[in-house]
Amino acid sequence: MSEEMEIIPLGAGCEVGRSCVVLRFRGSTIMFDCGVHPAFNGLAALPYFDEFDLSEVDLLLVTHFHLDHCGAVPYFTEKTNFAGRVFMTHATKAIYKIILNDYVRVTSGEDKLYDERDLMRSMEKIELIDYHQVVTHKGVRFTALNAGHVLGAAMFNVEVGGVRALYTGDFSCHEDRHLRGAEAPTENPHVLIVESTYGVQTHGPADVRESRFTSFVHKVVSRGGRCLIPVFALGRAQELLLILDEYWRQHPELHSVPVYYASSLAKKCMKVYLAYINMMNEHIRTAHEVSNPWRFKHVTELKSIAHLDDSQPVVVMASPGMLQSGLSRELFERWCSDRRNGLMMPGYTVAGTLGHHVMSEPQEVVTQGGETVALNLQVEYVSFSAHSDYAQTSGFIEATSPRHVVLVHGAEEEMRRLRAALVSRFGCDKAGRERLDVLMPRNCHTVSLSFHAHKVAKAIGALAAAQPSADGEVSGLLVRRDFGYELLADTDLAEHTGLTPVSIVQRPRLPFHGDARELRAALRALFPLVDGGAAGDAPMGGGGGGGAARGGAHQRHQLCVAGAVTVVLYEAERCAQLEWASSAANDLVADAVASVLLRLETEALVAASCGAPTAPLPAPRGGGGGEADGEDGEDEAARGDGPRADAPAGAAFIKLETDDTAFAPAPKRTRVDMPTERNL
Repeated sequence: MSEEMEIIPLGAGCEVGRSCVVLRFRGSTIMFDCGVHPAFNGLAALPYFDEFDLSEVDLLLVTHFHLDHCGAVPYFTEKTNFAGRVFMTHATKAIYKIILNDYVRVTSGEDKLYDERDLMRSMEKIELIDYHQVVTHKGVRFTALNAGHVLGAAMFNVEVGGVRALYTGDFSCHEDRHLRGAEAPTENPHVLIVESTYGVQTHGPADVRESRFTSFVHKVVSRGGRCLIPVFALGRAQELLLILDEYWRQHPELHSVPVYYASSLAKKCMKVYLAYINMMNEHIRTAHEVSNPWRFKHVTELKSIAHLDDSQPVVVMASPGMLQSGLSRELFERWCSDRRNGLMMPGYTVAGTLGHHVMSEPQEVVTQGGETVALNLQVEYVSFSAHSDYAQTSGFIEATSPRHVVLVHGAEEEMRRLRAALVSRFGCDKAGRERLDVLMPRNCHTVSLSFHAHKVAKAIGALAAAQPSADGEVSGLLVRRDFGYELLADTDLAEHTGLTPVSIVQRPRLPFHGDARELRAALRALFPLVDGGAAGDAPMGGGGGGGAARGGAHQRHQLCVAGAVTVVLYEAERCAQLEWASSAANDLVADAVASVLLRLETEALVAASCGAPTAPLPAPRGGGGGEADGEDGEDEAARGDGPRADAPAGAAFIKLETDDTAFAPAPKRTRVDMPTERNL
């Protein structure tokens, strides 16, 4: 049997920003990440939520704290009909609150997607997950793996019905100065949803990049210039601070040049870095045993631009990293016309941002106030991005051996080049058979992947102890647990499933003004097995359930019908109680007995209202009671299929043919004569 898995990017499809990817399979729906687009504001920055029924989403798994991956979470949890669960790592949740508080503070008017109350309510709904912890929700098993990239970043390995899908988010396989590299799952995924930010580009050796970075900064300040380094508050900023502080320590001639880090947000988050030092690499953990590795000797915090003296050479690291707004934008506009100054771009920039625009080195730029100014400062780009490059991505695919690869989080052209390179390297084996299916869906386009599911039931408990023969049968209870099946004996149900087998006993009471002989005769016409005392027998004792008075004879009579239904007559209360254990066969017998009781009760009431005895029924045709048609009637009467000799007047008879397992009514003809209106 073939089943379809659907993967739908609501963001990050052939673009970088507003990461939001939906996976739907076997009735479960998982959303990976829920971010905003850095190049847009307000509702335009959100993923395409209106293209999907968000009430279907069972899980939201957030990989890390960058806004393009988590910035829309409060909107999603508080302003949509989402009712599922949200998971992220401990460090991600701690920094998520700080980052989004700042985001709420700097947005206003129509651009404000949510307020601080929405953010705090979303915090209450976020659940925590550790690396390698396995969590199960509605049959979906998932675990978080270290993704590198930033503190607390996670890849999510999800299993639904035996099919595994790995969502990488942003990841880096290389260990840097403070973070470990990403890890591969122990079980290879069938589907890999992977970032393609850098396409076929490679970052180059770390020592070469560090040398280029420090040499550029040194050259700018040596010629009397000011060097601006736009960074995100957390992530690569901490890596670059470690590099600069070490370089300044090794070069005494630079000690007179101040290095500022302008981010009050980062200062708050450094407490989180210290709290989760165990999530960092061995180098930082070892340094932490001696002193605080985040207390820099040559880097000073810049509280505001008013405290900055830029009349002399200076180095400033400021956020945001793409020059969209904030302090980095202010300093860029202030310094961009001076040829002595320099701009070091250390990370990825999204199309539509000023940071991306200046990479093309235009002659002029437009300020936030609408003024056009000359762009004379020197622009240099050295990638310290903790995103996977081609070497890492292709190596990760080779290590995990997925059957399907879905590319997300990349510009369309970069993604197209990466797809061509991956197909060329992994697409087919030597015999020409396709080994790897590489897909690159746009936003809101659905990717459908087929998986052949084999339904197998595992025998457990007592059934597993006995080896069945080749042509034998195995009988038991089939239990569906999540997306699997188990076969077990009913005696093992409580031990292996937590379920408890129960028997439902029904005891309805019906009004009955007849006597036991009349009822027994009517029931024996239907069922050959009717046991119990008739009128005149000794009482059955007890009176049960508030029945007949104690000590009186002929007050309580009991009949057992077909070994399934017990009928107890309470003459004093003029009622009959039926009792049986519910099953398909027993319920059918009980229905028939109740029908007989109600018919006799109706006849008795009609007769009482007319003041006359009930008119006898003619014998039915063809047996089972009724008018005999010649010799056929005699033959059926001889076989015992006709009316019984001791049947009371007015009794109707139904012929019921049975087999060994169930009762099924099969009357040839039934006829009931009721008083007419004229008789009444």
